[in-house]
Amino acid sequence: MSERPPRTRRWAGTARRARPAPSQDPIAALVQLQRRHIERSSPLYAAVLDAVLADVAAGGVCRALLEPHRGDPFGSALILRFLGAAHRLVLSGSAPDLAAHYPSAGGTPGAHLGTTFLATVSREAEAIAQGLHVPVQTNEPGRSAALLGGYLAVAGRRPRLPLRVLEVGASAGLNLRWDRFRYEAAPSAFGPAESPVRFVEPFAGPPPHLPASVEVESRRGCDPNPIDATTEQGEQLLRSFVWPDQTDRLLRLAAAIEVARSVPAIVDRANAATWVAEQLEERRPGVATVVVHSVVLQYLDEPERARLRNTIVDAGHRATADAPLAWLTMEPAGDHAEVHLTVWPARAGRRPGAGSGGEGRLLATSAYHGPPVRWVG
Repeated sequence: MSERPPRTRRWAGTARRARPAPSQDPIAALVQLQRRHIERSSPLYAAVLDAVLADVAAGGVCRALLEPHRGDPFGSALILRFLGAAHRLVLSGSAPDLAAHYPSAGGTPGAHLGTTFLATVSREAEAIAQGLHVPVQTNEPGRSAALLGGYLAVAGRRPRLPLRVLEVGASAGLNLRWDRFRYEAAPSAFGPAESPVRFVEPFAGPPPHLPASVEVESRRGCDPNPIDATTEQGEQLLRSFVWPDQTDRLLRLAAAIEVARSVPAIVDRANAATWVAEQLEERRPGVATVVVHSVVLQYLDEPERARLRNTIVDAGHRATADAPLAWLTMEPAGDHAEVHLTVWPARAGRRPGAGSGGEGRLLATSAYHGPPVRWVG
């Protein structure tokens, strides 16, 4: 689930980004908006949403299923919940006709994809209606490539300290294992050479400095609905929110789950701001604490986002050189995501971030699911 510090203005703007105009049919507008965002990344879902849009206009089954959710918060991603519910039917074997079009199930998109999707939705309307209540859980390991430079920047400060990683909206906690993934940017590399998760030349342009190693002292996360990715049900849920024709992402997800089986990390079921406040109550001399989140803030209401920001900034003001605090975020910024880092206390001679008192900067831009990452920090 994430926003860039320290500008308060952006906290309100992220969740409202690209909302449909009030005068539009809200259901049709949401479908159109999602199609625009997805068409370049997933031709399969673009074709599916063309069929959904026509069905909504005709008052068909898609309209009947989506209409009761017209008042759902914009950030809850209704259309992605709808697509995910249908994808779970494919992955479970309950929709073999549609599976024949979905590469995630071994199929190939064909000319009758749209009509097959609508037929499946009509036949499985009750199951999809239930599936619409499942929140989006996109635990995308590719985002670790975007966040990597931030972790390395904190680890490279003096004094050099091990990292305590606290992730908000961690889902299944796959990105808590970021240091167990392999990143290769010739002639340098970071991470275990034997890792099944490999990023080969993930940077567009010069990469950040890749050290030999970084010590992670502890890793912990929170989520309103944490997932155990090591179970069959958990893995299927995560797979259902990956777009079916993005097979590279599906392979990367499977590899990250393999890493998770051998690298423990706790993900607590908890509210974001309350959990962060509890974690930051304890001062931890000798470690650098990193609060991190990626594409999370749109799922929080404005009061919760404000509480989260205030909690982190307040803790930052209490940070010391032997117990620094870092805030690492990857959040939407139009057609790409931005990676920002704020660290407390600010080093002598460095310009503090506006309103936070910390040392803040833009580190990178990236695609929403990770590479390519353009390092600017």
